[in-house]
Amino acid sequence: MFWLVVVTLILIGLAFLLLEILVIPGTGVAGIVGFILLGIGVWQAYTYYGDITGHWVLAGTILGTVVVLAYSLRAKTWRRVALKYKIRSRVNIIDEEKLKPGDIGKSVSRLAPGGKAVFSKEYVEVRTMGEFIDQDVDIVIEKIEDHKIFVKLKE
Repeated sequence: MFWLVVVTLILIGLAFLLLEILVIPGTGVAGIVGFILLGIGVWQAYTYYGDITGHWVLAGTILGTVVVLAYSLRAKTWRRVALKYKIRSRVNIIDEEKLKPGDIGKSVSRLAPGGKAVFSKEYVEVRTMGEFIDQDVDIVIEKIEDHKIFVKLKE
C-alpha cells in the first residue's frame, strides 16, 4: 500500500518538473516543488523499505526522469502538436506611382491602429498614428515609410 504513496510522489514530482521545463519556464516554483516531491518519494522508499530498495527506487527515479525529459524535449515529439501552417502573407510592396501621400481611400476594416484599406482598387495594410478609425470611412495617406503606409481620417 505504501508503494502507491512513493510512486505517486515520484510521478507528481516528475509532472511538476515537466511543467516547469515545458510550460512555465523561468518561475522556478514548479521545478523546486518537483524536485522536493521526487526527493520525498525516494526518501520514503529508503525509510520504509530499506537501503537496497531505496537504491533501486533512486536509480529508477533518476533513469525515469532522464528518459522522460529526453523524450519530451525531442523534436519529433513536438511535431505532433506544432502548427504546420506556413505564412503566405507579404509585406506591402508599394508602387510609388500608384500610392503616394495625399491619396484618398477607404478603410476596409477597423484601424485600431492597424488594418486594411483600399486605394484605387488595391488592398493594402495601413496604420494610423495611434488613433482608431472605423470601417468604411474615407482616409488619406499621410506618409509612407519602410513599406508602411500611415493614414489619417479625411477631413
